[in-house]
Amino acid sequence: MLSRLPALHWQIAIALVLAIAAGFLLDDSATFLAVADFLGELFLNALRMLIVPLIVSSMMQAMLNLPAASAVGRLGARLLGWIGLSTLLAVIVGMLMINTFQPGVIDGQPAGETLGLDASTAQVTERVEGAATSDIADIFLRMLPPNIVGAAVETQMLGLIVFSLLFGFFASRLRGELRDQQYRFWQGVYEIMLQITALVMRFAPIGVFALVGATVAKTGWEAFGPLLVFFGCVAGALLLHLLVVLPALVRVLGGVSGFRHLQAMMPALLTAFSTSSSAATLPVSLDCVQRRAGVSPSTSGFVLPLGATVNMNGTALYECAAALFIAQAYGLDLSLASQFLVVMLALLTSVGVAGVPSASLVAIAVILGAIGLPLEGVGLILAVDRILDMMRTAVNVYGDTCGAVIIARGEGESPYAADPDSASADHA
Repeated sequence: MLSRLPALHWQIAIALVLAIAAGFLLDDSATFLAVADFLGELFLNALRMLIVPLIVSSMMQAMLNLPAASAVGRLGARLLGWIGLSTLLAVIVGMLMINTFQPGVIDGQPAGETLGLDASTAQVTERVEGAATSDIADIFLRMLPPNIVGAAVETQMLGLIVFSLLFGFFASRLRGELRDQQYRFWQGVYEIMLQITALVMRFAPIGVFALVGATVAKTGWEAFGPLLVFFGCVAGALLLHLLVVLPALVRVLGGVSGFRHLQAMMPALLTAFSTSSSAATLPVSLDCVQRRAGVSPSTSGFVLPLGATVNMNGTALYECAAALFIAQAYGLDLSLASQFLVVMLALLTSVGVAGVPSASLVAIAVILGAIGLPLEGVGLILAVDRILDMMRTAVNVYGDTCGAVIIARGEGESPYAADPDSASADHA
């Protein structure tokens, strides 16, 4: 019976369309919202449940599978190069889109007064004011958590990754039976987590329907009216990066068809879109990259957990676009030097505040402060932030998977050497 169902990505796509329709038709139904919120939270909890054991086991087995310590530095250098290149191109795409269409200008005048500020601006300002610089400085403290169990409870991914790298590195230096025991244990944990992930993903269409349906029902079209041009610019820039820039990089640097890779990663992209969380999508990303793209567990287990924490193409693009839009709305004519500063800050903050709640809002506050704009400007984008958050998360996740394929090719692997359709189990 299950074999007759469409592939998983088609199930999720169908659920996405049905969720949008249901959200508009049942926007005033308290029962629909209550049921959708419950099912959506249940699905998110199931994904969150997988994060800590999957990250730790994937990092451990990745380190234990590396042939030599030098491989760690080589993979790290390639990942760093990929993050810098892909994120810089993303920011440039966002900057060009905002400068071309000028969404912050209406009839030749700054749009600030016309747009007004969202009602919850005061709360957002209170949340980000004074926290921006402290949160960035706190990144280094979170790299070495005082209590690794506490870091696991709070899902502090950066601390977990650093600890897992250290543990895995020194475990790989053990001799004889001790190393073999570590390898078998962590390999077993990793295989178990993949099986649990497969079970959770059977219910992904239901979770996607609930999450997106509730979002559409709560948001509606009214919030988009005054900000349609800005929304269109950012959405267009994200799609341009997703459908043109990243596939081109995969083709040139990885020797793989960009369309083929995009199609293979569709379950991960749709999950990222519905959950708005790179971390929650990590189990699906690992599954897609290994089963569909044929990237080895050692490479994907190293690249994807780190990428989900620090490689934020979509977030950097959004931060740059939002800062420039707010500057236009306040009538500030930014020089090329100021725009270059925005670009550099978007690059740095997209990496630095990735683990902070409301990360993009904090990062945008940092950028606004650097170019002399009030933090209240964040209120201009609140109405469309949720939907754009879903879109930029999908771009973040796709950028991670592209990096995994490119780095795997650099390591001598042959992604997509086998037919991804036969290699993947859609778990349907």
